[in-house]
Amino acid sequence: MNRRELFSNLGRGWAVDEPLAPCGPDLFTNAVLRSHEDKPVRFYDDVIKGKQVVINMMYANCESLCSTVTSNLVKVHDALKARMGRDLFMYSITIKPEEDNPAALKSFADMHGALLPGWTFLTGDPYDIETIRFRLFRQNHIKFDTDPNTHTAMLRIINDATNCWTCVPPLASLYTVLQHISWADPPKSLQERLEDNRKLQQQIDKEVKQYGYRKIV
Repeated sequence: MNRRELFSNLGRGWAVDEPLAPCGPDLFTNAVLRSHEDKPVRFYDDVIKGKQVVINMMYANCESLCSTVTSNLVKVHDALKARMGRDLFMYSITIKPEEDNPAALKSFADMHGALLPGWTFLTGDPYDIETIRFRLFRQNHIKFDTDPNTHTAMLRIINDATNCWTCVPPLASLYTVLQHISWADPPKSLQERLEDNRKLQQQIDKEVKQYGYRKIV
């Protein structure tokens, strides 16, 4: 094989023409949960299927970080409000469904200014909730996986249409959370990527001119 053929084959290997197939209900489960509006939803078919989602675990009477995480997610929602409920959705799932009925979740969301388009709080059968927690947030460490107090450690970001998964600490900076969400965005065309790069370079040039270095907050 000559050099031209080698690099041609490498280029074809790097090009991803088709996304990976979604995992489906066999992984996610299709358990019936209830929303903060007291409406039944099937976890895969109604919550996950074909969507890009941001999921966190919480509970209404949490005395640690749930309120702070929810407040941070309000900022994320505000930054992405043009997409919310259209091609991006948020779900907050209680880890204490025996305490958090739909009314309790709605009260919690209202108290934190989180009754927003595209953001749903969910409760359900304890077995189903635990199954979902393990399948989406398992860290393969007996201490973390069996301790429900680790529920604020991570946001799970999934694009089911492309089977892209990522995660980010919910207390990371707004920039970092938005960056991780963008990594799961649908693939863009070459022209869209070039335009994004042009805007990014403009921003970098502006920051370097103003501060002498690139400033990211």
